[in-house]
Amino acid sequence: MGAMVADSLRLTLHYGEEILKSIPAERFCEIPLNDMNHPAFCVGHLAIYANRVLEIVGRPELKVTMPFGDEHFKNGVQCVAQDGRYPSKDVIVGAFRDAWTVVLKTLPQVSDATMRQINPMEGGMRERFPTAGSVVNFLAGPHNMMHLGQVSTWRRAAGLGSAM
Repeated sequence: MGAMVADSLRLTLHYGEEILKSIPAERFCEIPLNDMNHPAFCVGHLAIYANRVLEIVGRPELKVTMPFGDEHFKNGVQCVAQDGRYPSKDVIVGAFRDAWTVVLKTLPQVSDATMRQINPMEGGMRERFPTAGSVVNFLAGPHNMMHLGQVSTWRRAAGLGSAM
């Protein structure tokens, strides 16, 4: 199961690289339309969830030290224009790439038995995704693509057009 999730994650990371590389660093926290999440917020949010996946699959020792806390990126936090709280584009994108690359290399080694275990996340996440494998699949695939899709939409709203 882990290898199958890794196949999708590999494509997701490639997509992320493609849509992020041509965004000027000075525009990474720009909000071109009301209620739009900027790339810094989206990518920082995704970066912190890679470590959550490593915890879920029982490999917390592989967690990547984030160069920022999750207080500005965790679920439920409002995205704001840059006011000094967000690190630079290079820092955020580097954390995203580094952390998810560790996950990518780790997933093929995760046993099916581990993936069949009960999802350790409580509440709604466990109700939606009852097993470790189902929540890992969501976080590595649809969750990443959902927020990278926000960046794709942001690109168009910011006048940068499609990257693909």
